[in-house]
Amino acid sequence: MTMRAADGSPEVHLYEQVITEMAALIDAGALRPGDRLPSVRRLSRQRGVSVATVVQAYLGLEDRGLVEARPQSGHYVRARRAPLPPEPRSPRPTTTACKVSVRSLVTRVYTAARDPSIVPFGAAYPSPELLPTDKLNRILAVIARSAGWAGVAYDPPPGLPALRRQVARRAVDGGCALGPDEIVTTSGATEALHLCLRVVARRGETIAIESPTYFGLLQLVESLGIRAVEIPSLPRAGMDLDALEEALGRHRIKAVVAIPNFSNPLGAVMPDESKERLVGLLGRRDIPLIEDDTHGDLHFDDVRPRVAKSFDRRGLVMLCSSFSKTLAPGYRVGWVAPGRFRDAVEHLKFAQSVASPTLPQMAVAQLLEEGGYDHHLRALRRRLAAQVVRVSEAVAEHFPAGTRVARPAGGFVLWVELPFGVSSLDLHARAMEKGISVAPGPLFSAKHRFSNCVRLNCGYPWTDQLDQAVRTLGRLVGELSGS
Repeated sequence: MTMRAADGSPEVHLYEQVITEMAALIDAGALRPGDRLPSVRRLSRQRGVSVATVVQAYLGLEDRGLVEARPQSGHYVRARRAPLPPEPRSPRPTTTACKVSVRSLVTRVYTAARDPSIVPFGAAYPSPELLPTDKLNRILAVIARSAGWAGVAYDPPPGLPALRRQVARRAVDGGCALGPDEIVTTSGATEALHLCLRVVARRGETIAIESPTYFGLLQLVESLGIRAVEIPSLPRAGMDLDALEEALGRHRIKAVVAIPNFSNPLGAVMPDESKERLVGLLGRRDIPLIEDDTHGDLHFDDVRPRVAKSFDRRGLVMLCSSFSKTLAPGYRVGWVAPGRFRDAVEHLKFAQSVASPTLPQMAVAQLLEEGGYDHHLRALRRRLAAQVVRVSEAVAEHFPAGTRVARPAGGFVLWVELPFGVSSLDLHARAMEKGISVAPGPLFSAKHRFSNCVRLNCGYPWTDQLDQAVRTLGRLVGELSGS
């Protein structure tokens, strides 16, 4: 139920107003580092709002890293951290296609991710405490008791109608008009990408990918025997379209795979005019675009960015996504809108896995239908944005000179360029000895580039353990750099 103030206005707006006003006082210096904020009850009386509104506002200020709660003492203005280092340099273009080989490195990173004693900066997933786990589990339990045979029966492609209707409804937020019949459900976005790659490219053929890019995609490309041309990804704007156009003239490229919204690992978002140019550039050559929008709902700004598929008029864009990063990684509920390739994807899905698990699809569909998902997303985005800031500030404070840090516009990963000459593989090995995992840069390149870069997971709430882990990483980087 939406709470209301004495004047009848929704309090969901009032707590945001309190956040804005308190943040302005901090920015103006009226509240300085170390100052104690008014108690919850006192500020409630001063502003004429409920205690619940003030509590929510203080949580929001904590999420932004502006204040900190001290047990049995109250809320205090946080000390400002060191200014952030420069952004990472843009990678140089490459001119050759190559085979992909990242399997051994990925295995090492994800072996560490399974160990609960390891600080999880390596694998990119959100903390379970940020997800509506209890609510989803309750829904799943009710469905399991009441669904009867439907819960254990195959749900063959294109997948659960109720889920496809909810996905189609939400696609409007990305500027995309999709019908339920245009969507095929999958076991996570990874299967969606796999199906798309198998439909549009064969062993030995060449595709274009971003550089750096998500190593899960590189694993798929490697498993299919496809060659890859790396296109530089700019720290703020994503794939360099001038470099892509040049590569299209050099190579016989069968498809392009891109993450226009909050690329992994850079967190870059491609401007709308660039998305339109990308779709047009490929459309004139009849080349499919496989678009990974897994992090699209995790934007830090107020408005969700459009998907590239919203500019597609020829059915050449194959839009892939999932609920793994926002609801439940283990449920493996994903989907694809494959455009003109729908029939081929649907048939291959059946041949490959027959169907996606039924009960998780039913649970996610019901949660979306009941509402509350948007409220959950707003809270999740605030927490993730704050955690990215916290990790960025800690890197700025504890890593040596010469370090560079990306400025993600969404998602929950942070790309860090280490000082010249520091090997991220050496850092990974030394960090593991200290019980800390990181994802070394060569994982994100078909040619094992980015040897002095790492990706850090910011999906966990900030704790003293994480703070100490960043301090340790900074010390190790300093030792490796000789500083």
